[in-house]
Amino acid sequence: MSNFLGSIWWLIVAIGILVTFHEFGHFWVARRFGVHVIKFSVGFGKTLWSRKGRDGTEYVIAAIPLGGYVKMLDEREFEVDPRDAHQSFNRKPVLQRIAIVAAGPVFNFILCFVLLWLMFMVGSRDYMPVVGHAEGIAAHAGIEPGDRVLSVNGKDVPSWGHADLLLVGAAQDHQDVDLAIERADGTHASIVLPLRQMDASVTEMQIVRAIGLVPRQLELPAVIGKISEDGPKDLRAGDRILRVGSEAVSQFQQISTAIDSESRPGQPLLLTIQRDGQTLQVAVPLKMRDNGDGKPRLTIGIGPQAADAQFDTVRRYGPIDAIGVAAHEMWRLTTESLSVLRRIVSGRASLASNVHSPIVIAQYANATAQMGLAAFLSFLAILSLSLGIMNLLPIPVLDGGHLLYYLMELISGRPVSERVLVTGQYVGLALLAALMCFAFYNDLASIFPLSSR
Repeated sequence: MSNFLGSIWWLIVAIGILVTFHEFGHFWVARRFGVHVIKFSVGFGKTLWSRKGRDGTEYVIAAIPLGGYVKMLDEREFEVDPRDAHQSFNRKPVLQRIAIVAAGPVFNFILCFVLLWLMFMVGSRDYMPVVGHAEGIAAHAGIEPGDRVLSVNGKDVPSWGHADLLLVGAAQDHQDVDLAIERADGTHASIVLPLRQMDASVTEMQIVRAIGLVPRQLELPAVIGKISEDGPKDLRAGDRILRVGSEAVSQFQQISTAIDSESRPGQPLLLTIQRDGQTLQVAVPLKMRDNGDGKPRLTIGIGPQAADAQFDTVRRYGPIDAIGVAAHEMWRLTTESLSVLRRIVSGRASLASNVHSPIVIAQYANATAQMGLAAFLSFLAILSLSLGIMNLLPIPVLDGGHLLYYLMELISGRPVSERVLVTGQYVGLALLAALMCFAFYNDLASIFPLSSR
């Protein structure tokens, strides 16, 4: 229950900050150009609080905190007193209308930068990009435990999160990756990861595992944390696996590789385990299961203990130095976000993995808030950037759709017809409703998976 309430609270906080800043962009620029703002609302639906300002604008907080709006004086929506017509939005030159509409997304980008700047002053925590375990593609390419990743395709990676994002993007584009690494003995090497060879059936959620790289901080001891319902009955949670057949193991990630080399068709596998200070040998059956990489393989049916990894690198800067670092980070996030959008459009990335409903956003908001101020600021920055980019998409009812209409007017010299505006409104609403339904269905299905009998 505490997680549920926490998720609701932090979702309201996050959306409230982003929507207020976005709508304030429209409001501020509109006022600069002499447009009268009738209402400034954070949220939709029933009014919870309102106040009439000296400027004649009604400021409102509404019950549904999933958006907001700025209602401006506009002769296309209602009759306007001729004495106030000069304050109407529709009477303003097209370039001013473009600036007013674009201000919302632009203010989201400004907010993203400010949040990143604050985050780097507080201190951004992450894992060092040091390999703890390598298998599959990574091991065959020559990656070894203890290797530190210095750059991916020439781009410096100060943390594991940076490396992860670049590797996933390259895998989705089916491109080989050049890694610059520093060995544990201090020597440097250049290695090519042949990601174009990755099986096309591997989903986005399976890419990292399929590459075969595990950070040092997430190495797990070969201790059983959980056993599947159809798993071996002779094993218990807390058992430490010492050997799989004749092969010694110390890390949980080594178990699957040892099973592949030690298993024999139709025969149980002999495990040497440590339990309550005693060393025992247990014969366990093997079954074909999806081990998380999209390919069925022989497994025992056990899982590791929960990881308790500690962040081991902090990027913290003073107010001046943080400006340049925040700008660089914002550029990186922007280019990666646009790359994801390009992959979705081209079909190389799935919509299901990249479009989420407020349910998942609330979960992320709560999780990052629990991790500390820097993590929550990072989450808000990414969300603000995503909101800015999404609103610039040329979809009617979004800011990008209105900008498209005004650009057409700028080129043709006359406003878009009322019929086109109304049709676009319906089309845009239908697209957004369909996208939102898809996002809710997808997120609910992941939380409450459908089972077939």
